[in-house]
Amino acid sequence: MKRLFDVLLALTLILIFTVPMLFIALVIKLTSAGPVLYWSERMGGNNTIFKMPKFRTMKLDTPTVATHLLKNPDQYLTPIGKFLRRYSLDELPQLFSVLKGDMSFVGPRPALFNQDDLIELRIQKGVHILVPGITGWAQINGRDDLPIPLKVELDEYYLKHRSFFFDLKTLFLTFFNVLSSKGVKH
Repeated sequence: MKRLFDVLLALTLILIFTVPMLFIALVIKLTSAGPVLYWSERMGGNNTIFKMPKFRTMKLDTPTVATHLLKNPDQYLTPIGKFLRRYSLDELPQLFSVLKGDMSFVGPRPALFNQDDLIELRIQKGVHILVPGITGWAQINGRDDLPIPLKVELDEYYLKHRSFFFDLKTLFLTFFNVLSSKGVKH
């Protein structure tokens, strides 16, 4: 049921957001050097690495680390990067990862391949078996504001309580968090 829901919702949203995604791609191309998409190596279900697309919000010389580890992340943002991140518009290409099956709409956010502390804690709690999500229980309960151990606790809570209705609740709450930019730091 979850996979069918993911595919149908992804197809619907891709149709709805095709024109806005093309517009975002054009603005990125006109305002900064480099490709429109950034392909990030992420940890998928059972710790398999996959390439996750995002609209590029950072300059080409940005180090490949989690944004919170950068001394001054704002210096690396493209002219429209902050806006795209504030409203999570940079995440729209992940709809194609949902279609492909690398991601789901709801699950733990996929860790960067080099976030060893997060990956290790997820393995300890059994969270690594889950297909990562565009959104998740940790995202609606703090997002960038949460320390890694608390994120993993919330991911574990999702693992133990996941259901179709819990996913719907998470998606509903995500919608309001995105509108208010709740928990977004960079």
